[in-house]
Amino acid sequence: MAHPSTTALGAVTVVLILLLFYGGTFLISTRIGKKQENADGYMTAGNKIGFGVSAASMTATWIWASSMYASATSGYTYGISGPIHYGLWGALMILFIYPFGKRIRAVAPRAHTLAEVMFARHGRSSQLMLAGSNVVGSVISLMSNFIAGGALVALLSPFTFLQGVFVVAGGVLLYTLWSGFRASVLTDFVQVVAMLGAVAVIVPFIFFAADFPTAFETGGANLTAEQGNFFSSEAFLHQGAPYIAAVLAYAIGNQTIAQRLFAVREDLIKRTFVTATVGYGAMVIGVGMLGVLALYLGVEPTGGDLNNIIPQMAAQYLPPVLLVLFFVMIIGALSSTADSDLAALSSIVMTDVYGQNVAGKDKADPKVMLLVGRLTMIVATAAAVAFASLQLNILDLLVFVGALWGALVFPVIASFYWDKVTNKAFTISVIAAIACFLPVRFELIPMAGAVGIVVDVLAVLGVGVVLGLMAFGFFGAKVGKIVAVLGVLAAAPWALGTLHDYATLSASLVAYSVSTLVCVALSWRSTSRFDFAVIAQRVGDFDPSAELRDGDEPSDATAVPGR
Repeated sequence: MAHPSTTALGAVTVVLILLLFYGGTFLISTRIGKKQENADGYMTAGNKIGFGVSAASMTATWIWASSMYASATSGYTYGISGPIHYGLWGALMILFIYPFGKRIRAVAPRAHTLAEVMFARHGRSSQLMLAGSNVVGSVISLMSNFIAGGALVALLSPFTFLQGVFVVAGGVLLYTLWSGFRASVLTDFVQVVAMLGAVAVIVPFIFFAADFPTAFETGGANLTAEQGNFFSSEAFLHQGAPYIAAVLAYAIGNQTIAQRLFAVREDLIKRTFVTATVGYGAMVIGVGMLGVLALYLGVEPTGGDLNNIIPQMAAQYLPPVLLVLFFVMIIGALSSTADSDLAALSSIVMTDVYGQNVAGKDKADPKVMLLVGRLTMIVATAAAVAFASLQLNILDLLVFVGALWGALVFPVIASFYWDKVTNKAFTISVIAAIACFLPVRFELIPMAGAVGIVVDVLAVLGVGVVLGLMAFGFFGAKVGKIVAVLGVLAAAPWALGTLHDYATLSASLVAYSVSTLVCVALSWRSTSRFDFAVIAQRVGDFDPSAELRDGDEPSDATAVPGR
């Protein structure tokens, strides 16, 4: 399908912007590159990144172009509460993982991936299940960022969607391939500064250029009653509630978060995650309001594609100078997440495929690992470009992946705290949860009668699991159990008989409850006890080189290129 274009920016201007942006990031990556690259440094940068770089990287990785587009889509679809339901819960994804992150880091201080830790905790099947889900999620994330880049280029320039996809993919691969994770975090630092500055200027400018706040009165008729209600139940049940359910799932299932958890200095984990929570929430909710403004103005998405809302608003209301700034902001946002996805995918294949299952940890060759990591980036980029040509809806992709990851949350978290969880319990519980999730999510079976009631009961239990785990992370097991019971009792009266009508939400909650019930049932009577101290002995560096341990890691003091 041909992608409509407003050609707000000329071909020469766009080419110069892309050359300067990707040329600059490539220059940064070459300045931090090493003649003798360290395999562990390529994946986690020595496990001692400082606060400034790690907080900026966490923020930039979570603030991707897809988040901006999806937040605006939510605002356009659900009205004034839409961006809140998207951005607030997305921000809490970062916050709620930090207490679990501290436990994970304490148990496995030198790990590279969560799947690697599952191998040490349980064995191969658990590792491959977690690694496989991480790969699927990262490829979808990579694809959605390429879609966002292609849509941006096609809408604002004479170039086509596919030309935009190829240029963005090539630019990201160019600078990430060179230095891996270190290139990702250091370019994130530069990109997040540019993005925050751009948002602080662009969103207010569009607000006043489009004649707001007067347009709130003149355009009020364009909103339905639900879209105009800040406490819209439709917005909560279709957007907010599925994201609440996905809060822990995204944090557990996304290797880009885990990779930064293992890279940041251990005593800075809390500060890093809290700062990233605030930065993400403010920026994504702010950009999402462009969708609400478009709704009030009666803007029709070009070609019927909701991904075009933000570029359309920018093209219509921004002068050329700010339009260039907007273009750089979106390119920076999608590139920062895309390079994180490439770094995450390379770490998974290097560690969980080659290091643990092909060569074996003691026989893994660091040079071969680096080659495997770089080849993975190339293959992943090619695959994501191919899938991006399908131009799928970004918001639908994100909700689906988050719900699917719900099957993993309880088994993974329980494996770090409960010594009775076995590999058999982990594997069967995840498979059972996915088997129940898919027919509910895609409505493969009629939800009427007894089936609907069973789904509602499981979903209500899922509410208790989600709330209980959130409370457990901050306040411990006793409070977690109390909150879980109260959550079930509070949800049951209104949810039983109706929750199965919301397929995305109920499927996600069913995945939580089924995995929890099966994992607990199979572990409860287990007589085996696991010694968590063993994990630190089984998980460690692959590369014997001590180069990065001697103070060469990218701390705050060395964050500025050239220093």
